[in-house]
Amino acid sequence: MSPESPPPPKPGYSALRRHRWSSPGSDYFVTVNLQRPVSGLVSPALLAVLESQRTTLESTHHWRVRTWVVMPDHLHVTFTLGANSTLAEVLRLFKGRLTPALRSSHLAWQEGYYDHFMRPDEDRLPVFLYIFLNPYRANLLPATERWAGYFCAAEDWAWFGPLTNSDLPLPEWLP
Repeated sequence: MSPESPPPPKPGYSALRRHRWSSPGSDYFVTVNLQRPVSGLVSPALLAVLESQRTTLESTHHWRVRTWVVMPDHLHVTFTLGANSTLAEVLRLFKGRLTPALRSSHLAWQEGYYDHFMRPDEDRLPVFLYIFLNPYRANLLPATERWAGYFCAAEDWAWFGPLTNSDLPLPEWLP
């Protein structure tokens, strides 16, 4: 290596961020975590604040959430990025506006997030199933109950809902 060439990028979060891009109108699958080892994201008060922030960002055209599940220590969300937004901006607004509510519950977001750009030809069903089944596979409730932290947009529920067992997971979907 010559003295003029830059060192190779170090693996890790900063290397991932360099290759992150925003494509307005595209779908993303994102996971945000609480700082560990805490949980509490599914308290009724925090679920209400999360839902309020979801609809606020939709009404300002930053995103259109397709489906999400709020778990005790993380959130999985699939959304369509707004026409005038960047991925980083949407996640900064979402996490930032929720920070005061988290602090009042002695919680905090973990730095960063995991994101996956969904290609137009990529099948959405596996992602929707993963999100829908997450609380059941974590044994947080029996398959006969509905998870309070689950949301699916009406236009997506029109195709995804009929695949479920009356809004519950099919027995063969669970171990």
